[in-house]
Amino acid sequence: MKKVKARNPKLIIPIIILAFLFLFPLLKPGIYYLSFGFILFTYIALACSWNIIGGYAGYLSFGHVAFFGIGAYTTALFLEHFGLSPFYTCLAGGILAAIVAGIFGYPCLRLKGAYFALATLCLALVMPVVASHLELTHTVVGIWMPLLPFSVFTSRAIFYEAMLALTLVIVFICRRIERSKFGLGLCSIREDEDTAQTLGVDTTRLKVAAFMLSAFLTGIVGGIYAYYRTYVAPPLVFDVFMSIIIVMMAILGGRQSWIGPVIGASILTIISEVTTTYLGIGMELSRIIYGLLLVIIIMFLPKGILPYIRWRRPPREKRSL
Repeated sequence: MKKVKARNPKLIIPIIILAFLFLFPLLKPGIYYLSFGFILFTYIALACSWNIIGGYAGYLSFGHVAFFGIGAYTTALFLEHFGLSPFYTCLAGGILAAIVAGIFGYPCLRLKGAYFALATLCLALVMPVVASHLELTHTVVGIWMPLLPFSVFTSRAIFYEAMLALTLVIVFICRRIERSKFGLGLCSIREDEDTAQTLGVDTTRLKVAAFMLSAFLTGIVGGIYAYYRTYVAPPLVFDVFMSIIIVMMAILGGRQSWIGPVIGASILTIISEVTTTYLGIGMELSRIIYGLLLVIIIMFLPKGILPYIRWRRPPREKRSL
């Protein structure tokens, strides 16, 4: 009699981890831990969203904070003028971010390498200036949003669960892209765009689609984050440093796989929390450290740490005749 092997034994551990994460608020943890979980899920979602264009297609973008801020302002304005909850209107923020990405990306994605990176950085620098001079966005004053009509713990638990669910959806999308024809086309662009175009790959269409999808997911995350902070202002949601952090997370973990940004975001978020909360390192000093760390990662770990932590599958046993 042959032993019946369990189906997909590798799924057991992820299922247990996800079940624990979803049930974690039921353990009545401190508000600090719920807030930390929310921030962790936020950065994982942002890093995975960025990886669609920055990792699979290989186009280094420093402007994703622009799409994050567009999503944040969109949900804030819908709540202010129409009383609609950002939990519903975050999709509108994602759509508007995708439209802006399409308009900006169609001409700029013809640039390559450092030129595209500089163009996206300019976008990130221009957006806070625009938001600071528009009456619609309340200029530099920003927009305040009402708190949820629940206790602080319940509110934090709701945001925790919402961002966790959104993160899982984004990770699932990135995983499916990696194994799809669309993802294969993006990887061919990353490896050699000219060759891919010669072989019949519509590189322009794929790059624009990837850029818009990446912006769409980033805008949704920004919409939920804005409601969590209950305040939206240009320096808060258009902070260029956030773009740098997202890039670092994806590159550190390994931007050629969907799991890489998850690993990188988890590591850097924990390090950031320890250095700022427990070691008392100031924000300005931490930014200098992150800048140096970004240079080191690009120079010495261009493929991230994922290739070094992957384990080799044991060889399969030969079947007896």
